[in-house]
Amino acid sequence: MEEKEIIGNRVRTVRRAPLLRPSWLPESVWPFQTFGLEVDGSVLAVTDVGQGPVLLFVHVGTWSFIWRDVITKLAPEFRCICFDAPGNGRTRDGAGITIDLERASRAVAGVIEGLDLEEITVVPHDLGGLAGLAAIARTPERIRGIVGINAFAWKPSGAAFRGMLAFIGGGFTRELDVLTGFIPRLTASSFGVGRFMDTPSRAAFFNGMGTRGRRAFHNYIRDARQCDELYEEIALALAGPLSSLPLLTIFGERNDPFGFQQRWKALFPCARQVVVSKGNHFPMCDDPDLVAEAIRSWHREYVAPGLVGRPPKILRAMRRHREPHDQGTEPNPRRQRVTLI
Repeated sequence: MEEKEIIGNRVRTVRRAPLLRPSWLPESVWPFQTFGLEVDGSVLAVTDVGQGPVLLFVHVGTWSFIWRDVITKLAPEFRCICFDAPGNGRTRDGAGITIDLERASRAVAGVIEGLDLEEITVVPHDLGGLAGLAAIARTPERIRGIVGINAFAWKPSGAAFRGMLAFIGGGFTRELDVLTGFIPRLTASSFGVGRFMDTPSRAAFFNGMGTRGRRAFHNYIRDARQCDELYEEIALALAGPLSSLPLLTIFGERNDPFGFQQRWKALFPCARQVVVSKGNHFPMCDDPDLVAEAIRSWHREYVAPGLVGRPPKILRAMRRHREPHDQGTEPNPRRQRVTLI
């Protein structure tokens, strides 16, 4: 029996697939097992470790290695899930697919649905804020909290912000990076993810951003200037079903030039906000102990109490999937399920 999902006029099938470990990624630098999840024309490289409340780590642009140290700290108490977005890392894509943030958001949704995740705290970083929040806007009943790490979720404005996206997302910068690898080299350094990484770990991170991944990185940045429909969808969700969720934001002290922390606080006045001393764009790599403890204590105080006394998962699933006409409403045109035998 095969289950498929129809969204609009598209049919998406979710399947798992084996995923081999490359020689440049030994267990000494990546101690987790990774499997492939077939979603929307890509085989996503998914890592799923630990037990407990679900933390779904979402990043778009580089790859899952950025989460290694903080996941290691949190896995004893949480189920930690991360994945490589289409075009990134160890994910493999079908011929001719478009790499953009809409596809990345569908990948997030595919992981949630394919693993049947519930009671999720989503942890987006950077462009993962756009892909992650667009995805959870479509399944808000599964979400219990948001941890934004150097992330944004609104249409870029201002000459500096839009100019930065235009420069990094431009064709010249992309092709220069494909030729020289300057973005992964810089990101693997102490300025990026490598402050506390040894030489083999930095090499593994660099190898995870080959020419294909570098092109995808710049294409995602370019799309961040023009994905207006995604921004509209996120804005509606932030003003609606996501507005009452607990929020934690974590930023590096040296990397909030556009005032994203203040913008998050305006959207979520009760948000808890953490600044990592001397941190840059990857605060979870600059101080994984502090970031892990910030997530742990915030979850214990703001998220965990809301999970007490909730009905069993099977009852919630029955309510969610109950036929719309049983409740006197029209079916949702964007989301229907059929079972093919």
